[in-house]
Amino acid sequence: MGSGQILEKLAAEGIIQEKLAAKIYLKLAGDAIQLEAGDYRFPSPISALATLKQMENGTLRTQSLPIPEGWTRFEIAARIAARFADDTPVAKAAVLDLMDNTALLDGLSAEADNLEGYLYPTTYAIEVGTEPAEIIELMVGQFEARWQPNWDSLLVRTGRSRHELVTIASLIENESKFDAERRRVASVIYNRLERGIPLGIDATNVYTAKLLGRWDGILHKSDLEIDHPYNTRKIVGLPPGPICSPSASAIAAALQPETTDYLYYVLNVETNDGSHHFYKTDAAFAQGKRAYQRWLAKQR
Repeated sequence: MGSGQILEKLAAEGIIQEKLAAKIYLKLAGDAIQLEAGDYRFPSPISALATLKQMENGTLRTQSLPIPEGWTRFEIAARIAARFADDTPVAKAAVLDLMDNTALLDGLSAEADNLEGYLYPTTYAIEVGTEPAEIIELMVGQFEARWQPNWDSLLVRTGRSRHELVTIASLIENESKFDAERRRVASVIYNRLERGIPLGIDATNVYTAKLLGRWDGILHKSDLEIDHPYNTRKIVGLPPGPICSPSASAIAAALQPETTDYLYYVLNVETNDGSHHFYKTDAAFAQGKRAYQRWLAKQR
């Protein structure tokens, strides 16, 4: 639009009242003022001069889309679908289908069956009108942007593929919220993998229930006993892929685990802050587990 058309539009929408004064102002200002294309929201009331000043910025209207660390693609799909609920409704299932587009992982992973683990968790400022497929592409792009240059050399040292590394990072993300102990949690995972001990991480059973569409917020006995590739109580080794979106902190811990002899960890019930006690032997672990179970019984 030219400036005259813009003023007509602003007047028709009731944003400015002094159309003639605004027209004179723009004519006198000449090239000193350039009205930029954009998506604007004006406070009311607002003067003609303030309106024109705001339109010099070319601001696009955005909507915040927070994606927490540790969310699965199921929670992410639900949040993206909810964002479109008031204009062009989009079903969660349709968004989930878009998350099967592994072509977006070209150069990132050849092993992945879907985008789980590669939808980077952060708060996004999404421009109004952005489609779900574009949001998903943005999240994968953010994962790639957050991958640090020195991580490739560290990855080689682990002897793991990137997909395996992201899977380990997703387990760490679920197991500990403290950056200070995540490398220690990583050491337990690697130690158990090296010794052929099942990881026994219940978060994989929760993920299995979500995959099967039967998660109700409670981990049932049947969830723990199910024969499934993601049930790390039964399988030896890693599950087929990530179980959530890991943060950079969890990825860094997976790349540089502490050197320890720990094989177990149990929630620290003394602090009750989400941190853990770590153990090297079955006997010490059994003692720590009994203390945890006594605490848990009291909580219930």
